[in-house]
Amino acid sequence: MLFSEEIKLNLPDAEISYFPNFFNLEEANTYFDLLLNDIPWQQDDITVFGKTYAQPRLTALFGHNGNPYSYSNIIMHPRGFTSALSEIKKKIDDQTETTFTTCLANLYRDGQDSNGWHSDNEKTLGTNPIIASITFGGARYFNLKHKDNKDLKHKLLLEHGSLLLMKGTTQHHWLHQIAKTRQEVKSRINLTFRIIK
Repeated sequence: MLFSEEIKLNLPDAEISYFPNFFNLEEANTYFDLLLNDIPWQQDDITVFGKTYAQPRLTALFGHNGNPYSYSNIIMHPRGFTSALSEIKKKIDDQTETTFTTCLANLYRDGQDSNGWHSDNEKTLGTNPIIASITFGGARYFNLKHKDNKDLKHKLLLEHGSLLLMKGTTQHHWLHQIAKTRQEVKSRINLTFRIIK
C-alpha cells in the first residue's frame, strides 16, 4: 500500500527511492516539534584518523531489542521508542513491508552540523541493509558518490516530511553525506530506521 509518490533514483549498483510527501505538512510540523522537545539529544565525541572532536550534530538511539549500535568508535545504547517514534515507524514498516528494530535520530541544528562521507555497512546491519531515512524541518542536500567510479555522483534535496529508502547493494557501492553549508538553513531532524540483528 503506497502512501505517496515514489521517485526511483536511476543509479547503478543501488536501490534508492525517494518519497517527497511521505508525511503531509501538518503531520511533519507536529512531529518536528514533538521530537525536538521529547528526545534526549546528546553530543558524542567522535574519533577520525586518531583525532577526537565533538560530533557535528546531536544524536539519540531508540530500539525494540536492546541491541547497541556502534559506528566511528561510538557505542550507543537504545532507549525505548516514544509514542511519536512508534507511529512514524509503523507507517514506514507498512510502506516498506519491513519491521525495523532501531532508530538513530540526528539533529542538525544549523548548516554547520553535518555528517561525513560514509556507508551504513556495519556488520550488525547484515549483508544488504535496508535504511529508511525521514526528514523533518530544514531541507538539506544528500550527496552520493560511487566508491569505484569517481564520475558517478548524485545530489538530492531531502525535504520536510520526506522518506528516503536505501536497500539492496547500495551500501556496498556508494558513500553518502550531509555536507556543511554556509546557507542559512533551519534545524533538521533526521530519523534513520534500520534492522539490527
